[in-house]
Amino acid sequence: MTITEKQTPFIIGVSLNLIYIIAELSFGFSTDSMALIADASHNFSDVLGLLVAWIALWLSQKAPTSKRTYGYKSASILAALFNAVFLLIAIGGIVTEAIQRLQQPATPHGLTVIFVALLGVVVNGITAFLFVRGQKDDLNIKGAFMHMAADTGVSLGVVITGGIMLVTDWAWLDPVVSLVIALIILIGTWGLLRDAINLALNGVPNNVDLEAITNCIAAQPSVSKIHDLHVWAIGTADNALSVHLVRDTAENNDRFLNDLDRQLRKKYNIQHITIQVEYGDCQKMENVENSI
Repeated sequence: MTITEKQTPFIIGVSLNLIYIIAELSFGFSTDSMALIADASHNFSDVLGLLVAWIALWLSQKAPTSKRTYGYKSASILAALFNAVFLLIAIGGIVTEAIQRLQQPATPHGLTVIFVALLGVVVNGITAFLFVRGQKDDLNIKGAFMHMAADTGVSLGVVITGGIMLVTDWAWLDPVVSLVIALIILIGTWGLLRDAINLALNGVPNNVDLEAITNCIAAQPSVSKIHDLHVWAIGTADNALSVHLVRDTAENNDRFLNDLDRQLRKKYNIQHITIQVEYGDCQKMENVENSI
């Protein structure tokens, strides 16, 4: 997926959600619904989350400088971490409001609130769908996807419970469903938070099989030993590797390095590779660095 393809969902998503927020505020003020006005504020925070992820994506494409030799690729990791924390705060808000409504049940949702929530399902659902493809390989985009998927779930909950409450007057149903939705969001957010912290601490990315990489290098002709193998994420879509290996011979070294470099890039999702070769008695050393 190119950078332009990655930016398109953000452009569409931010635009759709801004239009939805304006519509929600209009209905909220015209019907004197604090619920709609409050939800519009919540949706605006989601737009901010999308903007953070979008800015991080843009920064990750900036060229390296003498001060930042990897550029700003790690901004995407910080954005994923930010969105994970942001989601946890949103979950806290949902749980707090649900508990308050259990203690003081609210009146059933009006038809206007249900209609606007249904519109939210469509807008947030479309936006979440736009990020489905990219979120599989990019934790930053996954953060944006989680935001919109969570909002889709909340809006859907409002529509379903609102319709039931209009018929049954079960005031307790709304907060109970809100707590269930909060739990579902928490499960997904916990994984996002865990992965973001792992990348921030230079852990091995989940989409990289360290054991397979070790076996691949050890199986190369003339390699007798490998050590100091490190794999970490420069950004949410860029992984780096450095390794020291011992060869029995210096013959065809350039070809050896090129072949190994190509295998690591093609098979194991590594974009920046540094290989240090030691020969036999380790008296002679040669380095090669390839990066995109």
